Amino acid sequence: MKYSQDESSEEFIGEWAEKREIRDQLFIATKYTTLFKKADPKIIQKVNYTGNNTKNMHLSVKASLKKLRTDYIDLLYVHWWDYDTSIEEIMDGLHNLVVQGKVLYLGISDTPAWVVAQANQYARDHGKTPFSIYQGQWNILQRSFERDIIPMARSFGMALAPWSVLAGGRLRTDAEEQKRKEKVAQEVGAKSISSAAIAYVMQKTTHVFPLIGGRKVEQLEQNLEALDITLSSEQIKFLESQVSFDIGFPTSMIGDGSEPGYLMNIACHYQKIPKAQPLPAPTL
Repeated sequence: MKYSQDESSEEFIGEWAEKREIRDQLFIATKYTTLFKKADPKIIQKVNYTGNNTKNMHLSVKASLKKLRTDYIDLLYVHWWDYDTSIEEIMDGLHNLVVQGKVLYLGISDTPAWVVAQANQYARDHGKTPFSIYQGQWNILQRSFERDIIPMARSFGMALAPWSVLAGGRLRTDAEEQKRKEKVAQEVGAKSISSAAIAYVMQKTTHVFPLIGGRKVEQLEQNLEALDITLSSEQIKFLESQVSFDIGFPTSMIGDGSEPGYLMNIACHYQKIPKAQPLPAPTL
């Protein structure tokens, strides 16, 4: 939340929670990496206030705790990979924050899968705290998230927090397009295309917590409708058929592991253990 509204979002949340004395009832996430003192004219040497490095990590968390009026952050994200700081420095610094009780859980966003895999393996090998959630762009129009990020998250037991789930508003355009979207929503048993789009990412894989927003109450209500939608595999395929997507090599050749592989198929008969599936919509 540090980077929206010129850091003021942290101040709003901190003041709001303090007045109501409900801090421990909240789960607060924030990030570090970008130049959070960019607009401060008093700061001349701004280089210490940006990047993945330990210096910026320390200053950023210190500032966040003050603005949030709390002594701990539930979830701290590395905002994105800067290609300048070593994995060892980042994971050691983040683990120290956890040991100090300033941060409870670690997340990372907008970072290549190979970096996250190396970081979590380093954490495992050296008794450090690993990343438990990945945040990145994913929606029905932009599915590259599915190539490496989702398999990596499955491998390490990480949750996923996709942003731009509604494709930055591109799921709502002109009347002709709206007619097509209504057909899509009707096909999957939804009242709106937005709720269908949110349900899609939540049911495509496990442990998905989409980041959603809206300026109107009716938009929030449409988004919440996604919790009541259960998509069949046929409905998911229908949604995916609206935009072409190439999973890419090597998955296009060897598969994603969900089905028995070619080599085992020609050698024997066996029953493959199915992957964990998303929880169905609750029935009340």
